[in-house]
Amino acid sequence: MGLRFTQLQQRQQRTDRIKLCLLALLLIITIFISLSAGDIWLPPQQWFSEQARLFVWQLRLPRTLAVVAVGAGLAMSGAVMQSLFDNPLSEPGLLGVANGAGVALVLTILLGGGLLPVWLLSMNAILGALILTLILLGLSRRKLLPGARLLLIGFALGIACSAIMTWAVYFSSSMDLRQLLYWLMGSFGGIGWQQKWLILALVPALVWLIYQGDKLNLLSLGEDQARQLGVPLVVWRNIFVMIIAWIVGTSVALAGIIGFIGLIVPHILRLAGITDHRYLLTGCALTGSTLLLMADLTSRVAMTSAELPIGVITSTIGAPLFIWMLLRHAKTY
Repeated sequence: MGLRFTQLQQRQQRTDRIKLCLLALLLIITIFISLSAGDIWLPPQQWFSEQARLFVWQLRLPRTLAVVAVGAGLAMSGAVMQSLFDNPLSEPGLLGVANGAGVALVLTILLGGGLLPVWLLSMNAILGALILTLILLGLSRRKLLPGARLLLIGFALGIACSAIMTWAVYFSSSMDLRQLLYWLMGSFGGIGWQQKWLILALVPALVWLIYQGDKLNLLSLGEDQARQLGVPLVVWRNIFVMIIAWIVGTSVALAGIIGFIGLIVPHILRLAGITDHRYLLTGCALTGSTLLLMADLTSRVAMTSAELPIGVITSTIGAPLFIWMLLRHAKTY
């Protein structure tokens, strides 16, 4: 019986590796298309021409790298939250972290009069996400809240932050705030090499998360089982929440608030048979990057004179897709 189980486990691991290779191939193809597509189509054989020096290497490459990093971060954060809180509807925005970063941006622009440098706005966005997370963890530590109650409080804090942003924009005559409202809907427009430090800030957190599959496998067993196995659940939950706050805050600083990637991608992979977190997290990074790249391509080429907000595209596609998944796999959920 033990030998049979080992053989099944090895077969599943081989299948998971094959699926990850296919996802990596799809991501590479999408990256090539992203670097080629735009107002001017530049296939790979023209990437070293004089024209491509501006369009491919200065404009499209940093934008593509930012989309890949943000897509990977949001998808992996969603997978971590769904396992950590044992809630299939958990996603990075549910804790209110993204809205906390948005409030910090709005207040910074209001107080600075639109004269502050971009790097300071980005730092304040990350700081806002971390402060809201510390408030959330402080409340949970004082009241000894379970995971489900922590999610509900985070959701309520997110709604409060959203209300603050709405009031600030409504009563403001500043054009910077009105432009910020468009950006908070999600947009990679204007991303260049000057934002490379934000992209690099995401990399250590993403790499660290990829290697936490074994820990998440234990935590996903439930609070009682994790404690019996000697895993300090509260400590690890706080660590993971802080890492998610860093990823989400940096993502908001780069591209605004983007929904549904963190919610849908982990479910797609689980329905595809990838349930081991050692492979699920890597699969989420690959799939999240690919889906967000496809959405970014749509936002760039759908209209010739303007870009669509990428957050609107992901929500428009994600909502019906998620409903379809729920209806098709009703027994699973």
